[in-house]
Amino acid sequence: MLRVGLTGGIASGKSVVGEMFVACGAHLIKADQIAHQLMQPGQAVYQEVVRHFGSGILNPDGTVSRPKLAEVAFGKPKQSVPSRIEELNRIVHPAVIRRQEEWMDEIEDQNHGAVAIVEAALILEAGAGKRFDRLIVVTCRPEQRIQRFTDRMKLDEQTARQEIRRRMSAQLPDQEKIEAADYVIDNSGSLDVTEEQVRDIYGRLKGQAERDR
Repeated sequence: MLRVGLTGGIASGKSVVGEMFVACGAHLIKADQIAHQLMQPGQAVYQEVVRHFGSGILNPDGTVSRPKLAEVAFGKPKQSVPSRIEELNRIVHPAVIRRQEEWMDEIEDQNHGAVAIVEAALILEAGAGKRFDRLIVVTCRPEQRIQRFTDRMKLDEQTARQEIRRRMSAQLPDQEKIEAADYVIDNSGSLDVTEEQVRDIYGRLKGQAERDR
């Protein structure tokens, strides 16, 4: 089996690319969804996050408000409130990585020739790059990133730019990610062009997985 990390900067199109790999036959799990599950009431990660960041991050029903948590974690530069994203990552990342490893082990037990992909924004930042056999980085043009984030979050452009800058401060520059990648998918063009790149890379990954089984 081949263990593959799929990463890229904010709003680069990782999820779209991940769905394309699934359509080709890959297995996929998303780190963001794992983190969401681990932060449900009753989970150990939930308890630690609330202990560190306070009940102000909670919704009335006791669930974690992701916008409130992001506001506290990323800080407020204009108000001189420092970022606490590293503190949050120290709580969440180890548990997310453990679940990813368990999932990949489960896939391997089912199919030794499978391609198992973990989609995560912070693979390299979390020091998890060496856990994968191959690393794929998704890129796009800066202005596309802003437009996609604006549309996805339903924000005005100025707010989107500020939010992207804030979030990207916790991520490695695209160039560093590209240099660490085995494969780079340029998601700046049409979906057809992106899909062509995905099909080509999946064919290579599947061939490697079959040879290694």
